[in-house]
Order: sequence, then structure tokens, then C-alpha cells
Amino acid sequence: QVQLVESGGGPVQAGGSLRLSCAASGLTFSTYNMAWFRQAPGKERDIVAAISRFGSSTYYTDSVKGRFTISRDNVKNTLYLQMNSLKPEDTAVYYCAASRVVMGTTRNDYNYWGQGTQVTVSS
Repeated sequence: QVQLVESGGGPVQAGGSLRLSCAASGLTFSTYNMAWFRQAPGKERDIVAAISRFGSSTYYTDSVKGRFTISRDNVKNTLYLQMNSLKPEDTAVYYCAASRVVMGTTRNDYNYWGQGTQVTVSS
């Protein structure tokens, strides 16, 4: 079965950096568009960044542009999110997601989800 396993979250001070990873198995990774979403307590799960099958196209939500970088390694079947200049408002559970069809920006565009990894940014 398809498994997406996130790692790399944790506590960090404002201005710091974290690198999230998402290890994929049970699917042909290079045929899936991938994305990172995040969900803060009491809020919706929103798109952070997305990347096309071979990495030629990327999308970032406005609040993370210039600070976060999404990338993928189709040999290692792994998705990454490099997060720099972190802010307290980046605190959330971060999820990776896979879409066979589109590089979308909404939850409904994605078929498979990981269990999430917590990122907590203190001021």
C-alpha cells in the first residue's frame, strides 16, 4: 500500500531552519505530483508548496515565498521542504501529499497523505 512518512519536524526558535523529508513507498514516485500542506490548531489544512513530477514546476503560498524551498529526489523517492527564517506563525503540523493527476493547491487534489510532523516555532 502507499505510504508517505514525514520526518524532520520539531521545536525551533524564530529565525531558525528545519528540513522536512517525506519518504514515499508503494507508488511510482516519479509519476506523482507532490505537495506540502500544513494545519495549525483550529485552522484549515492549507497548501504550503507543490512540485511537479520531475520538479520542473513549483508553487508556493505567498507567506512562504523566499523562505521555503520544495524539492524532490525521484531516485530516493523522497520529497523535501527546506524551511528558513522560520516564524511563529509557521507553527503547524506539516503533511506531505501525493497526486496522480494534478499539481493542485487544495486538499481535494491529493489522493494520498502522510501522518504529519509537528513544527513548533518559538519567538
